[in-house]
Amino acid sequence: MPPRKTAETTDAEPRRSTRIASLPKEEVAPGPIRKASSSKKRAAEPAEDGKEGESSAAKKVLKAKPDIEEGDGEVTVDAEITSDNKLTPIDIGDVLPTLTLKNEKNEDIEVADLAAEKGVIFFLVPKADTPGCTTQACGFRDIYPDFESLNYTVYCLSADTSAAQMKWQTKKTLPYPLISDPKRILIRALGAGDGNKTKRSHFIFEKGGKLVDKKIPVKPADSPKLALEFIKSQS
Repeated sequence: MPPRKTAETTDAEPRRSTRIASLPKEEVAPGPIRKASSSKKRAAEPAEDGKEGESSAAKKVLKAKPDIEEGDGEVTVDAEITSDNKLTPIDIGDVLPTLTLKNEKNEDIEVADLAAEKGVIFFLVPKADTPGCTTQACGFRDIYPDFESLNYTVYCLSADTSAAQMKWQTKKTLPYPLISDPKRILIRALGAGDGNKTKRSHFIFEKGGKLVDKKIPVKPADSPKLALEFIKSQS
């Protein structure tokens, strides 16, 4: 027969308690639902009164506004930064406009002041250092002393950059200044703008700034000779 368990052996093996298993499970309360941040909420909500992105639109308007100077109740806007980059058309009898452009040295040129002491000839070329334009430019170069003797100054006007004009001037030893009009503001006002192109032409302003003659279009070789003939006829 198997030996009987004594009280000692029975106490040495503790019985597992079933009280823990019988306790009811503790219910965990659900945590608070996190709300979207105010910035995300605003982005998700439709804008009131159809003013979507009002702040960003306002910034764009401010950025697009031209710089203006206020003084003595007047507001002046520089001609180069007007919304349409236009000047009043210049025809025979009109005077040089108030406009600041750059010369081949990247220096400011006040157009209205050019004819203060001498007459002015603007000859316009489509593109610097191209065959036809070089013929026209060198033609004015070769008879430049004749214009000076008649109290006239010659200027080449084009939409080329100042750097391109300087390179061309040095290459061909052009003795007169070159004026850069990249937005074709003066070129269009003179009637020589053709979309993104410049019509070959020349314009003669007498001392004081009044336009007295224009040739548009004109052939490269004819432009210098016709300009000189007109000035001589006025003398």
